Amino acid sequence: MNAVLRTQLRGIGRRPARLLLTGLAVLVVSFVVFATVLAQTITERSVLNGLSGTPEAVDLVVSNGTVGTTELAAIAKLPGVAETVGRVEAGGQIGAEYLNVSGDPGSGPLSVIKLTSGRLATAPGEVTVTARTADRLGLKVGGTTKATFEYSDEGKPLNPRTLTVVGIVSGPEDYGFQAYAPQSTVSTLINTKFLQRIDVRLDGGSDTSGVRDQIATIVAAGAAKVKDGTKPAVETGAEVRLAEARQKAADVDDVFTVIFVFVAVSVVAAGLVAASTFRIVFAQRMKQLALLRAVGAGRGGLSLSLAVEGVLTGLVTGTVGVLLALGAGHLVPALARAFGPDIASPGFPLEPALLTIVLAVVITTVAVVSPAFTAARVSPLEALRGSGTTGGRTDIGKLRWAVGLLMFAIAGSLAAFVISQLPGRDPKDYDPTQNMLAVVASGGFAFLALIALGPALVRPVLAVLGMPIRRSGPVGRLAAGGVGGAPRRAAAVSVVVALGVTLIAGALVGGASIRLLADREVASSAPADYELTARDEPLITAAAVDTLKSRKELTNVTPYRRLEIQFAGHDIKGLDANDLNIAALPELKKLDVAAGSLADLGPGKIAISGFTSDLTGLQVGDKATVSHEAKKATLTVVAKLPDSAPLGSAAVIDPADLTALGAGAGFSGLLADASTTGEQGRTDGRRALTDLNAQSGGGQWGVNVLADQRDEIDQQLTILLGIALGLIGLTVMIAVVGVGTTTALSVVERVRESGLLRAVGLSRGALRIMLTTESALYGVIGAALGLLLGVPYAWLLVKALGVNAPLSLPVAQLAVVFVILVLLTAAAGILPARRAAKVSPVAALGTE
Repeated sequence: MNAVLRTQLRGIGRRPARLLLTGLAVLVVSFVVFATVLAQTITERSVLNGLSGTPEAVDLVVSNGTVGTTELAAIAKLPGVAETVGRVEAGGQIGAEYLNVSGDPGSGPLSVIKLTSGRLATAPGEVTVTARTADRLGLKVGGTTKATFEYSDEGKPLNPRTLTVVGIVSGPEDYGFQAYAPQSTVSTLINTKFLQRIDVRLDGGSDTSGVRDQIATIVAAGAAKVKDGTKPAVETGAEVRLAEARQKAADVDDVFTVIFVFVAVSVVAAGLVAASTFRIVFAQRMKQLALLRAVGAGRGGLSLSLAVEGVLTGLVTGTVGVLLALGAGHLVPALARAFGPDIASPGFPLEPALLTIVLAVVITTVAVVSPAFTAARVSPLEALRGSGTTGGRTDIGKLRWAVGLLMFAIAGSLAAFVISQLPGRDPKDYDPTQNMLAVVASGGFAFLALIALGPALVRPVLAVLGMPIRRSGPVGRLAAGGVGGAPRRAAAVSVVVALGVTLIAGALVGGASIRLLADREVASSAPADYELTARDEPLITAAAVDTLKSRKELTNVTPYRRLEIQFAGHDIKGLDANDLNIAALPELKKLDVAAGSLADLGPGKIAISGFTSDLTGLQVGDKATVSHEAKKATLTVVAKLPDSAPLGSAAVIDPADLTALGAGAGFSGLLADASTTGEQGRTDGRRALTDLNAQSGGGQWGVNVLADQRDEIDQQLTILLGIALGLIGLTVMIAVVGVGTTTALSVVERVRESGLLRAVGLSRGALRIMLTTESALYGVIGAALGLLLGVPYAWLLVKALGVNAPLSLPVAQLAVVFVILVLLTAAAGILPARRAAKVSPVAALGTE
């Protein structure tokens, strides 16, 4: 056995490139696994810090209690404390516009802002503002403005303060009302000695626990001196950052869980590719293995030597993958910092690196076991007859048929269970966890069935999808015959491609459905770019509406009135109706209607919200008696929306009926869109509304930029879908590597076949096209199977969520995915095909 093992190891030493090629998929997945670990570290240090608003340099935070400038000064004097910053905010008004001034040093490790133009605020009354705030409030560097702040320690009204804008900064967020100044300036603006919190940075090597105890003593004593004072909490900066990040992005942990789920899928894909690769490699070496058997090597020794080769493959490729990921993990933040974004370095996490290498060894060990035992069982005489039989068997055996059909039956049963448990349109107290887990389990069993039955499915799928290629000529028929003649090899690679396409199709279909749902919900809550609202008197006049309609910065100016109503037979208060012209606003065309049609709205008609229907029992076609004070109207329900009506109302009524119920001539609000797209168009439109507010509303009307809400939701959905597709792309990348590796190894395996084709007249170019087409067919088969699995399961998962999302099929995107996968798998076969074409027919036929 030692002699056999030495022989195998010498072979590896002579051809190390083959070892890397054999474990290429494992190298990729090792890179992916360790890169994911590094990405999580970078995210925790960078992205979460940005979400939290607490700088990474903060070591201790004093918050959630009574703390003031006295405690700030005492803490700053403690041994081991390098720097302290008091945090306080002042909320005020510039005319009718809101302005929030936050305390920040402006520079140094405890600052959350960066100066982009001008200078930092230093003197009393000086502030810096964000770029959007400057645009929307009409502020300029060097200019002054009057601001009235809302509170003081004594509860007395404060006189307007003069603020001088000295710089433009970028901060953690920019909603158009952020300003920054030193803590002393902000405290003076609202005449307070209290702080919302204190951030503390320690000297290097300081005893964090000891300093924390001293700070706790100081703030407890300060709180005891204040009537009704609450003792503040003293927490570490890491604890506060994580808590704040989770508050702003509650799904952070879930995102990392999903990431590692996709990584686990990639690990499975790499294992499948590695097993297929080992099977081909061992088949190519049948003659060598047969000679070893002939000179006395036993099956056990041969199996062990091949298994050791698998372990070495995992060790080498895992180490290379970890080193490449480590290099990328340090290079990417360095490049990012060079171009602006401050991204943290991941450091050198040794334990995850070692675990990743161990994982690579485990993958290759598991992957090599079956091929090794299969190769060792072949008799010397049978193996010496030729090596061109890899993957040539077309049957899968009764046991594999039984296992595959059993997996398929379990998958179908679980899917049927989910379908029977799907909620109605407006579910109450519905917990989707059970159904979602059942969908995932069903998908897993379906994929196991695909693995088992894959070789039997290759030929039927190829017969349908490969028809155009077979009809293209002799080269196409040869390519289709090459794939169909080795269904096991084709299935081993196509299944991995199918896995990637299944996940991509699921993400695209699910993402399109959720995006459509979000569009409809946003259309109800934010149906225009702007909303001008009259909180009380004065109401918006028709003349003011006409003025806005004449402004070139605005379009689709649509006023509305609100009126509190009651439905006869139901003592339900707090419901209101509006008379918004739904047809006048493009966004409202996206509204989802549970029953009836909004186009039928008119005199004597009413559209009700879903919750109104639940409260009153009214349905489309029913007569609804609506009242306001002593006035009543009987209206026909012509439409029912799934949730709330536009603007969060209970119902939409024709203007004539609302007037009959007692609504006056003044408007409660109006909606409008910007005439031009982009930030400048949005700023100009808002300024038009602000001007009207100052001239006609006395600054009493509220101006809301609803488009910002739409942008934020759309950005979140885009980011989440991008993350999902990026992670799924890892599986696709492994699949493409598998196609390339399989094609490269099959070229060596089929040297005689290629030589014979060349000998009978096939040109080098035709041989290249034939082998490249075979690679493309792997993609065709895998992509087709992936779409057949991905689309139904995506729809089922969306319905199982219970969110009333409409099912959307992004045909164009799915077609692009199909074409791209075919092109990628074809590209993976180009280099092996070129290599095969360079071998002369005489040399090829003399290899056996």
